[in-house]
Amino acid sequence: FKCVREVSLFDERPFEHEFFLLIQKSFPLMEYLTVINRKRQKNKQFRKLINENQELSIIKYPHLIELDFVQTSKDYHEQFLYDNKICLPNGVSIRMNYQIAKKVTRNFRRNNTRTNCAKISSIFFSNKLTFPHHLQDYFPHAKIV
Repeated sequence: FKCVREVSLFDERPFEHEFFLLIQKSFPLMEYLTVINRKRQKNKQFRKLINENQELSIIKYPHLIELDFVQTSKDYHEQFLYDNKICLPNGVSIRMNYQIAKKVTRNFRRNNTRTNCAKISSIFFSNKLTFPHHLQDYFPHAKIV
């Protein structure tokens, strides 16, 4: 599927980390990714125990331009913001839920989400019209909408 540039994922069963690795390998030139899934990841706690001695493979989508995970649970916000799970490319545009992002980043102060957040060029937060001033410090290169 090397010519595929746009991928939309929707399911009523959770997408696990390993599934996103498969997406990386199956669509190496993917530029647009939309994820719609409100189900919590099931293998999260199991992986947490295993990973005390080993790390997850870090996912890279080097050609990604736009990532939309507004309609997802907290697990997917973690999946795409934690730098030990995914390495976002510079200049990516993101669409996500403000309240969930605030929790995942611990009020936009968490260190292991800061690296990926610094790579974002524009952010659309759903359900939020005004933003705290310190938000721009956490997303230094982003236009926040």
